[in-house]
Amino acid sequence: MFKKLFKNKIIRTYLGYGFLFFIIITIISLFVQTDKINNFLTAMENRTFDLRQSLLVSSSEKKANKDIVLVTIDDASYEYLLDKYGEWPVPRDVYANLINYIEKQKPTAIVFDLMFIKSMKSKTNADAALVNAIKQNNNVYTSMNFDNQSFEVRKPIELDKKFSAKVKNDSTIDFSRDLTFTNCRAILQKILDSTSNVGAINVSRSDDGILRKVPPFMIYQGNFYPHLSFLVGLRYLKNTENLNVKDFYIDKNNNVNFDNRSIPVDKDGGAILNWYGPAGRTFQEIPLYKIVKAIDGTGTLNFNFKNKIIYVGTTAVSLYDIKSVPVDKLYPGVEVHATYVNNLIDNNFIKKVGFSTDMAISIILSLFIGLIVLTTASTVVALGTTVLTAIGYIVSAYYLMKFFNLWVAIVLPLTFVLFIFVSAYILKYILKSRDFEHQYKLATTDGLTDLYNHRYFQEQMIMQTENCKRYNSNFSLILIDIDFFKSFNDTFGHQSGDAVLRQVAQKLKKNVCSTDIVCRYGGEEMGIILPNTDKTEAIVTAQKICQTIAEKPFKLANDKESTVTISLGVAAYPQNGKTPREIIAHADECLYCAKENGRNQVGI
Repeated sequence: MFKKLFKNKIIRTYLGYGFLFFIIITIISLFVQTDKINNFLTAMENRTFDLRQSLLVSSSEKKANKDIVLVTIDDASYEYLLDKYGEWPVPRDVYANLINYIEKQKPTAIVFDLMFIKSMKSKTNADAALVNAIKQNNNVYTSMNFDNQSFEVRKPIELDKKFSAKVKNDSTIDFSRDLTFTNCRAILQKILDSTSNVGAINVSRSDDGILRKVPPFMIYQGNFYPHLSFLVGLRYLKNTENLNVKDFYIDKNNNVNFDNRSIPVDKDGGAILNWYGPAGRTFQEIPLYKIVKAIDGTGTLNFNFKNKIIYVGTTAVSLYDIKSVPVDKLYPGVEVHATYVNNLIDNNFIKKVGFSTDMAISIILSLFIGLIVLTTASTVVALGTTVLTAIGYIVSAYYLMKFFNLWVAIVLPLTFVLFIFVSAYILKYILKSRDFEHQYKLATTDGLTDLYNHRYFQEQMIMQTENCKRYNSNFSLILIDIDFFKSFNDTFGHQSGDAVLRQVAQKLKKNVCSTDIVCRYGGEEMGIILPNTDKTEAIVTAQKICQTIAEKPFKLANDKESTVTISLGVAAYPQNGKTPREIIAHADECLYCAKENGRNQVGI
């Protein structure tokens, strides 16, 4: 069965195409996985993610949660506080007063994206007020930071186990690459002693410096520590959905599972954020100076903080907590953390599909485009189909992110499509060239003898004549006729006659120069055009051919043998004529003389 299928020309052709595409796709796959190319494609892919996020934000279909409010130290607040207190940072009782003011309205959480490092010796009472405010309210969260600072600069501290998380890890995440730290930038020890609501605020930047993801966990001294925003989001879910989380499980698919929730993370342990808008236009913001004025009675503030998550952080550019994110070049860190909480509440993180899925998509698109290019006669149609397919895939990738939060690669599949499109056209050109050569051979050669046919003979005679006229050179013609061929056919049969024609043709080709042109003139007549050859040389060649043909018997059908002889006539340009007709006529007269004088000779 397989042998019969393989004999089918169409099936063989498509099997050949399939094998060639397999080779091409394998080469491309190896090529795109080299370090430099992979890094380039990753950088380009990240840009497509940024573009998709920007388009989704501009469509205004994603809205930030109204329960997340930012109390910002913006440029106006920074200037106001600097004028009021005469120094920066301000005394910490400012934040203690802030906590006490907001707590009256029972918020879900007050979160400080500020690190209270070391005691301010001249303001010990202010530090004590902050510690006391945090101690009295179990919904106040503050931040710390992990790093790899040299032990000579700062000695690592021992963190209480109450700050760590119980995590079972069955994933393939390489935490050692970016999320394992050897040191910790500690905050006030009294704050650490008074609360367990302390989380890390580390973030992950891509190689291009853009912040696209935030890790749920980091590792310090062998333990997992949760991100501050992760803790805040869990508190909100506990209040709104009665979520009770005691431990976490990172499965083989790199999903962080807890209770009935799951956060997809990438191979480096980062949760890819789904952005809600540019800086200053995402979350509701209240400048800190307005609250300070409301506290000291110099201003009023009409805002209800009940059940809100209050994030306190800097947005002033001069305070240097500014990031570059997919939707904005200048994005405050506090908004990054608020976005993380919002993603957790909405269960809205982006899931990046695996490399194998991207490869499968790339191969399917490539095979489709390759098939279109090879089977479509019109270049315009093939190009148009390729462009429309690429556009269709880009649009599909956009809507997959919009409706399903899936990040499928765009750059890798389009790279495959481009390579396959070009490769298919090169292959198509090669096949067409071979087909043209085959068609040309069919049009110019005799099927039985594999010699050039009569039409080609006439074209070459004209060409040789014109060339000799232009360059004042010469050429010769030998006409050949197999002796008694009709009687030979009658005696031995037409199959034997065909065998003789083929063998004579092969011997003629073997006994002339590679530049000489051997043709079947018609019936049992053949001709040899000898460029740059005078008549004397042509006669010598003709005599050699005549002798060679007569030397050995020819094999016939049914294993029979018979001797064969030929008669030859020679003519040359310009001695015997200046046109193809005159030269052919003279050679034919000489051939007739050879026959009249007994055959098996060159007629003169």
